[in-house]
This record gives sequence, structure tokens and C-alpha cells, in this order.
Amino acid sequence: MTSEQRRIQPRKQPRQVRAELTRQRILAAAAHIFAEYGYAAGTTNRIAERAGTSIGSLYQYYPNKDAILAELLTRHLDGDRAAATLRRYKDLPESLDTIMRVFVRTVIENHLDDPQLLRIMIEQAPRSGELLERVTRQEWEIIGDLRDLFERHPEVRVQDKDTAARLVASAVELSVHQLIAAPGSIDTTRLENELVAMITSYLRSGA
Repeated sequence: MTSEQRRIQPRKQPRQVRAELTRQRILAAAAHIFAEYGYAAGTTNRIAERAGTSIGSLYQYYPNKDAILAELLTRHLDGDRAAATLRRYKDLPESLDTIMRVFVRTVIENHLDDPQLLRIMIEQAPRSGELLERVTRQEWEIIGDLRDLFERHPEVRVQDKDTAARLVASAVELSVHQLIAAPGSIDTTRLENELVAMITSYLRSGA
């Protein structure tokens, strides 16, 4: 394990229910503190106070706030259901509009819990090689599932389905990340409608 990995690695995994509850309180408190104060001012002292635990107890689980933010990012990745959603429609005779709408909506819902925290995770979360590898692996899973869908679905007329899968995955993920995490609110229904219209028009174009 490199020094960078050790810096953001949790110190221990809870083995008792009470210890796990303490860890969950720390993570929940950190999410609120980072969203409320920003990352720079979101100190471990503030996190411990919000969690109702001592700073010493916090350090038993996490060596610093970078490790806490990295864990929050990991939990965010764990909640990503986009690939599973695409696989669910693999053999169902649904319209292209329906499948793309469910896919886009799933990605949007995965980013709605706390837009401010999402922005902090995108801009400031420490990323170990292992975490970056996991992000990349999830991205390629989605691309592979989209490519399989495009190759089978009769409404898809675009010629280069491999590039199309990469474009659609990037368009949805990056647009949702940036627009929901940006300061100020955005109407998620309009975002969903416009993304679905843009994607399905392109896929039917035969380009």
C-alpha cells in the first residue's frame, strides 16, 4: 500500500453493531458538515461534534477528513444503479425512449441526495489509484451495456455503435454531474426530457 493509499484508508472496520453505528454517524455528520461549511472549513472537530462523538473516537476510524471524503465517494459509487438498470431492460421489448428515460432518470436520482456534497466530491475528493480504477471500471461497464443495447435494438440506426455508447455514457454522466452539482437549482424533469430527446434523436439519425 502506498503512502497516498494509507492517507485516505479507513483505520479500522467496525466489528460490533455499536462501532458500526458510530462510523455511520461520523459519515452522516461529515456529509452535512462538508455541504454546510465547504471542504476547507469542514474540520474533523466539527464532524466529531456533529456526530456526537469525541475527536479521538473519530480518529480511531479515519486518519483525516480526506479519508472520510474518500469513503463518502465510495458510498456514492456503491449506490450507482445505472448499469444494473440497463441490464434489466436487456431482453425486454421496450421502446428506445422508455429505456433511455429510465437510464437517464436513474443517473439523475443517484445525484440528488445532496448536490453541494456532490460538487465537493467531484472537485476535491482524494482519489487513490484503486478508487480511480473502480470509477473507470464502472464507466466501462455502462459503455458495454449501452453498446449491447444499441446493437440489438431495432430503433437504433446510428452506424458506429461503439462510439455511440461512449458518447451517450459521457453525455449523461457528465451533464448530470455538472448541472446538478453546480450552484443554483435545475429542474430535473426538464433535464431528463432534454437529455432523452437529444440522445434518442442522435441514435435514430443513422449517422
